[in-house]
Amino acid sequence: MKDWWIYKGDRSTDRLARLAAHQPPWRHYDGEIDEGYTVPSLDLDRYRADRVRGAGYIADEHETELVNSALYLRRPLLVTGVPGVGKSTLAYSIAEDLGLGPVLRWSVTSRTTLRDGLYRYDAIRRLEDANLRRLEEPGTGGAAPEEAPGTDVIGKYLQLGPLGTAFIPTGRPRVLLIDEIDKGDLDLPGDLLTVLDEGRFDIPELARLAEHSPTITVGTDDENGRARITRGRVACRAFPIVVLTSNGEREFPPAFLRRCIRLTIADPSREKLLSIIEQRIGREAAEAADGEDGVISAFLRRRATGSLATDQLLNAIQLRLAGAWTAPEELGRLTDATMHTLSGPDAT
Repeated sequence: MKDWWIYKGDRSTDRLARLAAHQPPWRHYDGEIDEGYTVPSLDLDRYRADRVRGAGYIADEHETELVNSALYLRRPLLVTGVPGVGKSTLAYSIAEDLGLGPVLRWSVTSRTTLRDGLYRYDAIRRLEDANLRRLEEPGTGGAAPEEAPGTDVIGKYLQLGPLGTAFIPTGRPRVLLIDEIDKGDLDLPGDLLTVLDEGRFDIPELARLAEHSPTITVGTDDENGRARITRGRVACRAFPIVVLTSNGEREFPPAFLRRCIRLTIADPSREKLLSIIEQRIGREAAEAADGEDGVISAFLRRRATGSLATDQLLNAIQLRLAGAWTAPEELGRLTDATMHTLSGPDAT
């Protein structure tokens, strides 16, 4: 452990005060904190699942130093590595270690746009509701009744996405996981940089109503979360902790890479695998899986010829604990069933 570390991966005492004290000039925001917004605690199942997932991550010194560099500099952490190496889990580990609540997760696909992460506006439903009111309310002359100035009825049809929710001006930062950004459109990294550099974004649908309804309450990505948006602008106070993952399917623009702290998670060594098994399943399971004729050795031999995910090893150990393929001569059948390589000459 090093004195300057904020993230330590050991779930020790709160260290957010140090994070707030060492804020670089380009991440200093003077906006007013929205005291009315707290991270909802109603989705307890999600919160517990996030904590369990985060507690199972074992970070080595290199990973920990780069995470802390990203925290101090308020830079996005771009995490690369083979599938199943724990890239996404690192975001949950940071949230669990620093006590920052549920992770905001934005899963990127080839059709994802920046607006998908910022907010969703259901204009069609709003029009349908207006037509329904026209039919139900007599004396309208067939015209849809107008929404009274000063109301925030539009808030029923607008919900912040995970990226937009991360920019709500709260006193404590949220952890935002942007998963598999390399699957997105070529313009997405550049579009994302603009929002991350400025720490704010505008919602045109709300900005147009600012004269009559300066403050409007909308939904958020948190279950039952409601946030107040003033004059159509969402501006953060505490810059979110942004973790982006990539499977290396394409290259990113230099301008994007320049603004990120880059971390490549290597395949875990035997020692790290033992720590992961002990953390996730238990010490006895780790001891049983070790040895020249154990499941770990079989995993490492097969990984030498192609890519394997750590959870494939955990699956094999779990099956053995359940009584499947327990005889030594059955190890090959267990390996074939659970440890098919994901890439390389032997990939199936």
